[in-house]
Amino acid sequence: MSLSPAAFAARRLLAAASHSSHEGGARTWKILTIVMAIPGVGICMANAYMKAQAHSHDHPEFVPYSHLRIRTKRFPWGDGNHTLFHNSHTNALPDGFESSDH
Repeated sequence: MSLSPAAFAARRLLAAASHSSHEGGARTWKILTIVMAIPGVGICMANAYMKAQAHSHDHPEFVPYSHLRIRTKRFPWGDGNHTLFHNSHTNALPDGFESSDH
C-alpha cells in the first residue's frame, strides 16, 4: 500500500499528536467554545427570532378530514373534547379552530 506524500505527512502529524502529552486540551476546547460555539448559538437565536417576526400568525384554512381528530370516547378531563395538552392557538377541534383573540 503506497501513500501519497501528503497522506504520509498527514499520518505522521496525527501520529505525532497522539503520542504527545495531553496538556492544553482543556485550553483548546475553551478557545473553541468561545470562538465557535457561543457565536454559533447567537446566530441561530437571531435566525429563529427573525423567522418568528416574519411569520404570519393567521390560522390555516380548516379542512375537516375524516381520518383526523377522531373522538370515539370523551377525554376524562375538562369538557372531554380537548386533549390534555391542547393549545387553542395551534390545535383544531373536530369542528374547527376555536375563536381566539391574540
